[in-house]
Amino acid sequence: MVSRILTIAQQELRIGIRNRWILLATLILAFFSLALALLGSAPAGTLGVDRLTITVASLASLSVYLVPLIALLLAFDAVCGEIERGTLLMTFSCPISRTEFLLGKTIGHTLVLTIALVAGYGLTAAVLLTMGTGSLSGLADFARLVATSVLLGICFLAIGYVLSSLTRQLGTAAAAAIAAWLLFVVLYDLALLGALVANPSGFFASHVFPYAILLNPADAFRLFNLAALGASDLVGGMSGVSETLPFDPTLAFISLLAFAAIVLTASAILIRRITP
Repeated sequence: MVSRILTIAQQELRIGIRNRWILLATLILAFFSLALALLGSAPAGTLGVDRLTITVASLASLSVYLVPLIALLLAFDAVCGEIERGTLLMTFSCPISRTEFLLGKTIGHTLVLTIALVAGYGLTAAVLLTMGTGSLSGLADFARLVATSVLLGICFLAIGYVLSSLTRQLGTAAAAAIAAWLLFVVLYDLALLGALVANPSGFFASHVFPYAILLNPADAFRLFNLAALGASDLVGGMSGVSETLPFDPTLAFISLLAFAAIVLTASAILIRRITP
């Protein structure tokens, strides 16, 4: 069982590393990470905060946009792409279960995502430490950012697998992936903001909004990281929200784990029902 899963994972790792879009996304991660690190010198001096910590606070917001996009680029053709290329029937004719197939895909794509994040963000951490503007506590914040970014990516890998299992054509899956990114990363927050503006002190603001944040992995990720940094003096927005929540921000991390588990289970159920 393990060897079959690792075989699929190795194949996806090779494909992902050769993917030009993933390479481009990694370069974008590195570029913006370095830019934010260099531009973060001013608030670091004013607040007396480690520049590495300032950079992590900025990258927590950047990751919300780029990590889900990278994950969906990896996952949108995981099933329908195999169907369109005619390789899914051949794969399932081998002694491998559909759950093993999904686990192999998930492990391989997670490794690709981890490599992209370590390469993209690790370069910035190395530069700051070399310049003497980073500390061990800031490095721990950076490691937490990378780890939770991988978890955020797994959530969107799972979404991509669900979409790929529901479609039979690559074009349709790609369009669905873009729509999912817009929904979770852009439109969801706009809807919450609109509801808050319409009724800033009513039932929605006090009883619905805090828990609505937990339902979106992008918001849960940002909430957990900024709350862990105590970033209210560093950035606005979600950091201020974390101070007024009716629950511990650690629940946001738990919601990420739960979201990934639930959606991966849903994708496994859908893949079992596919007839290649």
